[in-house]
Amino acid sequence: MRFEGTPYVAGTLEGDPEMLTVNLDEMDCTTFVETVSAMVLTIKERRNSWQDFLYNLEQLRYRQGRINGYASRLHYISDWIVDNTHRGNLRDITDRLPGAKYQIKTIDYMSRHRDSYPAMKDDTTFEGIKNSEVGYRSHRYPYIRRSALMTKKAPFWIKEGDIIAFTTKIEGLDVTHIGIVMLKDGVPHLLHASSKLGKVVLDPTPLSEYLRKSNSITGARFIRIGEQR
Repeated sequence: MRFEGTPYVAGTLEGDPEMLTVNLDEMDCTTFVETVSAMVLTIKERRNSWQDFLYNLEQLRYRQGRINGYASRLHYISDWIVDNTHRGNLRDITDRLPGAKYQIKTIDYMSRHRDSYPAMKDDTTFEGIKNSEVGYRSHRYPYIRRSALMTKKAPFWIKEGDIIAFTTKIEGLDVTHIGIVMLKDGVPHLLHASSKLGKVVLDPTPLSEYLRKSNSITGARFIRIGEQR
Protein backbone atom coordinates (compact mmCIF):
# COMPACT_ATOMS: atom_id res chain seq x y z
CA MET A 1 0.00 0.00 0.00
CA ARG A 2 3.00 2.33 0.39
CA PHE A 3 3.21 2.42 -3.41
CA GLU A 4 -0.37 3.66 -3.77
CA GLY A 5 -0.33 6.76 -5.96
CA THR A 6 2.94 5.87 -7.70
CA PRO A 7 2.61 6.93 -11.38
CA TYR A 8 1.95 4.24 -13.97
CA VAL A 9 4.72 4.20 -16.58
CA ALA A 10 5.32 1.35 -19.01
CA GLY A 11 8.68 0.29 -20.40
CA THR A 12 10.86 1.31 -17.44
CA LEU A 13 12.96 -1.86 -17.82
CA GLU A 14 13.84 -1.28 -21.46
CA GLY A 15 17.45 -0.36 -22.11
CA ASP A 16 20.59 -1.59 -23.77
CA PRO A 17 22.34 -3.49 -22.33
CA GLU A 18 19.86 -5.37 -20.16
CA MET A 19 20.51 -4.63 -16.49
CA LEU A 20 18.77 -5.02 -13.14
CA THR A 21 16.65 -1.89 -13.11
CA VAL A 22 14.93 -0.67 -9.95
CA ASN A 23 12.45 2.16 -10.29
CA LEU A 24 10.32 2.84 -7.22
CA ASP A 25 9.00 6.13 -8.64
CA GLU A 26 7.27 4.73 -11.78
CA MET A 27 5.72 1.28 -12.25
CA ASP A 28 3.64 -0.85 -14.57
CA CYS A 29 1.58 -3.82 -13.40
CA THR A 30 4.46 -6.30 -13.70
CA THR A 31 7.19 -4.20 -12.08
CA PHE A 32 4.80 -3.33 -9.22
CA VAL A 33 4.12 -7.01 -8.45
CA GLU A 34 7.79 -7.98 -8.91
CA THR A 35 8.97 -5.21 -6.59
CA VAL A 36 6.50 -6.10 -3.85
CA SER A 37 7.23 -9.82 -4.25
CA ALA A 38 10.98 -9.24 -3.92
CA MET A 39 10.34 -7.27 -0.73
CA VAL A 40 8.16 -10.07 0.64
CA LEU A 41 10.83 -12.70 -0.07
CA THR A 42 13.44 -10.54 1.64
CA ILE A 43 11.24 -10.11 4.72
CA LYS A 44 10.45 -13.85 4.83
CA GLU A 45 14.23 -14.47 4.91
CA ARG A 46 14.46 -12.08 7.89
CA ARG A 47 16.76 -9.84 5.90
CA ASN A 48 16.48 -6.10 5.41
CA SER A 49 19.37 -4.86 3.26
CA TRP A 50 19.12 -3.25 -0.16
CA GLN A 51 21.52 -5.91 -1.51
CA ASP A 52 19.21 -8.70 -0.34
CA PHE A 53 16.27 -7.01 -2.05
CA LEU A 54 18.27 -6.68 -5.29
CA TYR A 55 19.24 -10.35 -5.12
CA ASN A 56 15.60 -11.40 -4.76
CA LEU A 57 14.43 -9.08 -7.52
CA GLU A 58 16.94 -10.63 -9.93
CA GLN A 59 15.85 -14.09 -8.76
CA LEU A 60 12.23 -13.28 -9.62
CA ARG A 61 12.72 -11.37 -12.85
CA TYR A 62 15.21 -13.53 -14.75
CA ARG A 63 15.39 -17.13 -15.88
CA GLN A 64 17.18 -19.23 -13.25
CA GLY A 65 17.67 -15.99 -11.30
CA ARG A 66 20.46 -14.61 -13.49
CA ILE A 67 20.62 -11.77 -16.02
CA ASN A 68 21.86 -12.89 -19.40
CA GLY A 69 20.47 -10.38 -21.85
CA TYR A 70 16.94 -9.34 -22.81
CA ALA A 71 15.79 -12.89 -23.57
CA SER A 72 16.66 -14.06 -20.04
CA ARG A 73 13.95 -11.81 -18.60
CA LEU A 74 10.75 -13.75 -17.81
CA HIS A 75 8.49 -11.75 -20.11
CA TYR A 76 5.49 -14.10 -20.02
CA ILE A 77 3.65 -14.66 -16.74
CA SER A 78 3.44 -18.42 -17.43
CA ASP A 79 7.22 -18.52 -17.82
CA TRP A 80 7.59 -16.40 -14.67
CA ILE A 81 5.39 -18.80 -12.71
CA VAL A 82 7.04 -22.01 -13.99
CA ASP A 83 10.61 -20.80 -13.48
CA ASN A 84 10.02 -19.31 -10.03
CA THR A 85 7.87 -22.20 -8.81
CA HIS A 86 10.66 -24.61 -9.73
CA ARG A 87 13.08 -22.58 -7.60
CA GLY A 88 10.68 -22.22 -4.64
CA ASN A 89 10.04 -18.48 -4.96
CA LEU A 90 6.37 -18.78 -5.87
CA ARG A 91 3.52 -21.24 -5.62
CA ASP A 92 0.75 -21.41 -8.19
CA ILE A 93 -2.25 -22.52 -6.14
CA THR A 94 -4.76 -22.39 -9.00
CA ASP A 95 -4.83 -26.11 -9.78
CA ARG A 96 -5.83 -26.90 -6.19
CA LEU A 97 -8.77 -24.51 -6.08
CA PRO A 98 -12.42 -25.57 -6.36
CA GLY A 99 -13.63 -25.32 -9.96
CA ALA A 100 -10.18 -25.05 -11.52
CA LYS A 101 -10.20 -25.54 -15.29
CA TYR A 102 -7.38 -25.78 -17.82
CA GLN A 103 -6.55 -23.69 -20.84
CA ILE A 104 -4.21 -24.79 -23.64
CA LYS A 105 -2.49 -22.06 -25.65
CA THR A 106 0.65 -21.57 -27.67
CA ILE A 107 2.37 -18.58 -26.11
CA ASP A 108 4.28 -16.73 -28.80
CA TYR A 109 2.88 -13.19 -28.83
CA MET A 110 6.27 -11.49 -28.71
CA SER A 111 7.78 -13.25 -31.71
CA ARG A 112 4.52 -12.72 -33.64
CA HIS A 113 4.77 -8.97 -32.92
CA ARG A 114 8.49 -8.43 -33.26
CA ASP A 115 8.08 -4.82 -34.41
CA SER A 116 6.45 -3.89 -31.09
CA TYR A 117 9.63 -4.70 -29.13
CA PRO A 118 12.64 -2.48 -29.99
CA ALA A 119 15.11 -4.90 -28.37
CA MET A 120 14.08 -7.57 -30.86
CA LYS A 121 15.45 -5.64 -33.81
CA ASP A 122 18.60 -7.53 -32.92
CA ASP A 123 18.44 -10.97 -34.57
CA THR A 124 20.22 -12.72 -31.71
CA THR A 125 17.76 -11.32 -29.19
CA PHE A 126 14.84 -12.26 -31.42
CA GLU A 127 16.08 -15.84 -31.68
CA GLY A 128 16.52 -15.91 -27.89
CA ILE A 129 12.88 -14.95 -27.39
CA LYS A 130 11.76 -17.55 -29.93
CA ASN A 131 13.79 -20.20 -28.12
CA SER A 132 12.16 -19.27 -24.80
CA GLU A 133 8.74 -19.68 -26.42
CA VAL A 134 9.47 -23.23 -27.63
CA GLY A 135 8.57 -24.73 -24.26
CA TYR A 136 5.18 -23.00 -24.34
CA ARG A 137 3.73 -24.51 -27.49
CA SER A 138 0.33 -25.93 -26.52
CA HIS A 139 1.04 -24.89 -22.94
CA ARG A 140 -1.53 -26.23 -20.46
CA TYR A 141 -2.16 -24.09 -17.41
CA PRO A 142 -4.87 -23.88 -14.75
CA TYR A 143 -7.26 -20.98 -14.30
CA ILE A 144 -10.48 -20.08 -12.55
CA ARG A 145 -13.15 -19.00 -14.98
CA ARG A 146 -14.22 -15.38 -14.94
CA SER A 147 -17.84 -16.33 -14.18
CA ALA A 148 -16.76 -18.20 -11.02
CA LEU A 149 -15.08 -15.05 -9.67
CA MET A 150 -17.95 -12.66 -10.35
CA THR A 151 -19.43 -12.95 -6.87
CA LYS A 152 -19.18 -10.04 -4.48
CA LYS A 153 -17.91 -11.94 -1.44
CA ALA A 154 -14.47 -13.52 -1.64
CA PRO A 155 -14.37 -17.32 -2.03
CA PHE A 156 -13.10 -18.92 1.18
CA TRP A 157 -9.71 -19.72 -0.37
CA ILE A 158 -8.74 -16.18 -1.41
CA LYS A 159 -6.20 -14.62 0.95
CA GLU A 160 -5.26 -10.98 1.16
CA GLY A 161 -1.93 -10.64 -0.62
CA ASP A 162 -2.60 -13.30 -3.26
CA ILE A 163 -1.16 -12.38 -6.64
CA ILE A 164 -3.85 -12.53 -9.32
CA ALA A 165 -2.99 -12.86 -13.02
CA PHE A 166 -5.79 -12.36 -15.54
CA THR A 167 -5.90 -14.84 -18.42
CA THR A 168 -6.94 -13.60 -21.85
CA LYS A 169 -8.54 -14.41 -25.19
CA ILE A 170 -5.72 -12.66 -27.07
CA GLU A 171 -3.97 -15.07 -29.42
CA GLY A 172 -0.44 -15.99 -28.38
CA LEU A 173 -0.75 -14.39 -24.94
CA ASP A 174 -1.45 -16.02 -21.58
CA VAL A 175 -1.98 -13.05 -19.23
CA THR A 176 -2.74 -9.39 -19.87
CA HIS A 177 -2.70 -7.91 -16.35
CA ILE A 178 -1.49 -8.75 -12.87
CA GLY A 179 -2.09 -7.34 -9.41
CA ILE A 180 -2.56 -8.16 -5.73
CA VAL A 181 -5.79 -9.07 -3.94
CA MET A 182 -6.85 -6.88 -1.02
CA LEU A 183 -9.98 -7.46 1.08
CA LYS A 184 -12.32 -4.67 2.15
CA ASP A 185 -15.00 -5.97 4.54
CA GLY A 186 -14.48 -9.44 3.06
CA VAL A 187 -14.89 -8.21 -0.51
CA PRO A 188 -11.88 -8.68 -2.83
CA HIS A 189 -10.47 -5.60 -4.56
CA LEU A 190 -7.49 -5.27 -6.87
CA LEU A 191 -4.34 -3.42 -5.80
CA HIS A 192 -2.50 -2.77 -9.07
CA ALA A 193 -0.65 -0.37 -11.32
CA SER A 194 -3.52 0.77 -13.50
CA SER A 195 -2.84 2.18 -16.97
CA LYS A 196 -6.41 3.50 -17.06
CA LEU A 197 -6.12 5.39 -13.77
CA GLY A 198 -2.46 6.26 -14.37
CA LYS A 199 -1.13 5.11 -11.01
CA VAL A 200 -0.89 2.34 -8.44
CA VAL A 201 -4.33 2.17 -6.87
CA LEU A 202 -6.56 0.05 -4.70
CA ASP A 203 -9.31 -0.21 -7.28
CA PRO A 204 -12.53 1.30 -5.91
CA THR A 205 -14.66 -1.29 -7.71
CA PRO A 206 -14.83 -4.84 -6.29
CA LEU A 207 -12.98 -7.53 -8.20
CA SER A 208 -16.29 -8.99 -9.39
CA GLU A 209 -17.23 -5.67 -11.02
CA TYR A 210 -13.74 -5.25 -12.47
CA LEU A 211 -14.12 -8.63 -14.19
CA ARG A 212 -17.64 -7.87 -15.36
CA LYS A 213 -16.36 -4.87 -17.31
CA SER A 214 -13.46 -6.74 -18.93
CA ASN A 215 -14.74 -8.98 -21.71
CA SER A 216 -11.26 -9.95 -22.94
CA ILE A 217 -10.49 -11.65 -19.60
CA THR A 218 -11.24 -15.40 -19.53
CA GLY A 219 -10.39 -15.91 -15.86
CA ALA A 220 -7.50 -15.72 -13.42
CA ARG A 221 -4.57 -17.57 -11.90
CA PHE A 222 -3.64 -17.23 -8.22
CA ILE A 223 -0.05 -17.21 -6.99
CA ARG A 224 1.45 -17.02 -3.50
CA ILE A 225 4.96 -15.86 -2.63
CA GLY A 226 7.53 -18.12 -1.07
CA GLU A 227 5.17 -21.01 -0.34
CA GLN A 228 6.00 -24.64 -1.02
CA ARG A 229 3.50 -27.33 -1.96
